[in-house]
Amino acid sequence: MRILALTFLTIGLVTAAEQAPAQTYDPAFPVCAHVVPWGGGSFEDCTYYTMAQCAASASGRAAQCQLNPFYAGAAAPRQGERRYRRGY
Repeated sequence: MRILALTFLTIGLVTAAEQAPAQTYDPAFPVCAHVVPWGGGSFEDCTYYTMAQCAASASGRAAQCQLNPFYAGAAAPRQGERRYRRGY
């Protein structure tokens, strides 16, 4: 009986431990493009500073420009940059 209960508990824990979705909006850029590739699906490309820059990139492909709802302002660190604390 204990083995059966432990089996169900293990199955429940394994199925509950799913991967968390990644953040699709980069808070360092104010404009995003919602892109639908040819094979299907969609993704957010948040690498644009202006709406005109995004519109030029979206021209000719299935993409739509929109404001980034998670834009943190100019003080936000860029993705891939590291901030180091200065040791005194």
